[in-house]
Amino acid sequence: MYTRSNQRNLTRAQKRRFVDALLALKRSGRYDEFVRMHGRYYVSDAEEGARAAHMAPSFFPWHRRYLLEFEQALQAVDPGVSVPYWDWTVDNSPSSSLWADDFMGGTGRALDRQVMTGPFAHRNGNWRITTRITDGRFLTRDLGRPRDPVSLPTRADVDAALADPVYDAAPWDSTSATGFRNRIEGWNAGGEQRWRNHNRVHRWVGGLMMGATSPNDPVFWLHHAFMDLLWTRWQQAHPRSGYLPRTRLPREDPAYGQVFALDEPMPPWDVRPSALLDHTRHYRYA
Repeated sequence: MYTRSNQRNLTRAQKRRFVDALLALKRSGRYDEFVRMHGRYYVSDAEEGARAAHMAPSFFPWHRRYLLEFEQALQAVDPGVSVPYWDWTVDNSPSSSLWADDFMGGTGRALDRQVMTGPFAHRNGNWRITTRITDGRFLTRDLGRPRDPVSLPTRADVDAALADPVYDAAPWDSTSATGFRNRIEGWNAGGEQRWRNHNRVHRWVGGLMMGATSPNDPVFWLHHAFMDLLWTRWQQAHPRSGYLPRTRLPREDPAYGQVFALDEPMPPWDVRPSALLDHTRHYRYA
C-alpha cells in the first residue's frame, strides 16, 4: 500500500524523484510503450470495434489499470515513487507551482508551442517525442490558449458530475446525456461547451495533450490520477450505485460488442472492470 499525494504538497525531493523516474523510464524506451498503448486504444464511437479506453463506460477502470501498470514501471526504477494528482480546480493557472522549472516545466513558446523550460524541454536532450501524430520531436503546450482563451473546469463543474447517481447510460458513448462517466469524461454537443471536465483539461494544456498520444506530456499522468480520485469520490457519494452496464448488452443494442460490461475482460490485459472497482489494496489518496 502506498499513497498518491496532491502534487502541490510534494517536497522538492519528492518532485525530483518523480521526475528522475520519468526520465529513466523514457531512456529505457518503456515510457513510449505506454504512449503507444494509449494511442492504440483511443477508439472513438465513430469508429468500428470495441471502445475500452474512451467514450465508453470502461473509461475509468481502463485508465485505473493503465495508471497502475505505469506506476509499477516507475516503482521498478524507484520504489518510493507514486503518481501524484493534479487538482485543476485549485491549481488552475499557468503560474501554479505544477509548471515550475523543477517539475513539469511551463507552456510552449509562441512560435511553435515548444516547451523550453523544465526537465522535459527538448533542448535539454532528455525528452524526444517518438510516438506522435505530428512530425514534431519536442513537447508542446499552449496553457490556457491565450489567443482564444479556455478556462479549466471549476469545483462546481466537478460537483455537478459527482451529483449524478447513475454511473453511465445508453447509448454508452460520447453522446450519453446523463451519467457520471460522460459528465466527467466531458463529451457534450455543441460549441466550446462540448469540452467539459476531463476533456477541457486536455484542451487547456493544449499541444500534445490534445491527441490520442497525450501521455507524451508527463502531466497526463497527474491529470488521470485526479480522474481516478474523482471516481473514488463518486463511489463514496453513491454507495448503492455501481458500474453500468452490469451485463453484456443484447445483440440488438447498437453498442453490442463495442462496450465492456462489468465482467467482460478489457484489452490489452483481459481484466474485468469488476476487478478494478476497489483501489485500496494498491494505494490510497492523501
